Amino acid sequence: MNLIQELMNQAHTGGLLQSEHIKRFSPSEIREAIQTLVATEQLDLAYALGAAGMGIHPHSEDMLAINGLLALMQQDWPVAVDYLQELMDIQGANTQAFTYVMMVRALRCNLDPARALQVARQGLQAFPEQLELMAESLALEDYADLVGVSIQIQ
Repeated sequence: MNLIQELMNQAHTGGLLQSEHIKRFSPSEIREAIQTLVATEQLDLAYALGAAGMGIHPHSEDMLAINGLLALMQQDWPVAVDYLQELMDIQGANTQAFTYVMMVRALRCNLDPARALQVARQGLQAFPEQLELMAESLALEDYADLVGVSIQIQ
């Protein structure tokens, strides 16, 4: 039985989301189930499954990535920044362009434009043709020029 079926069975019987039922699923299976729940607009269940997944697999790339996105959806900027930063720390040089973009947006929304610009520039070093990173960087540089902030990244 896949995780979605397990969750539907629990919901049908009136049961709560139980971590012992979730433990047998891999982080990627939990992430895929969360993606399905979000796609079908079952957000409360997606958030609950995300929290359970983080409790079971706290340093999993799959859990950090999906929970970072869930935090962005909930507009919980500090949590999104924390999850995405840990994900970037784990991935290092293998950080994906999408992760850089989401981190820049989380930092902007968390009112940290200087750090957002730093991350955008870092992302552009790895992905110089990534349009969203270029757009974010240009917007942040315009803002920095407007407020007279000069950021030197070495």
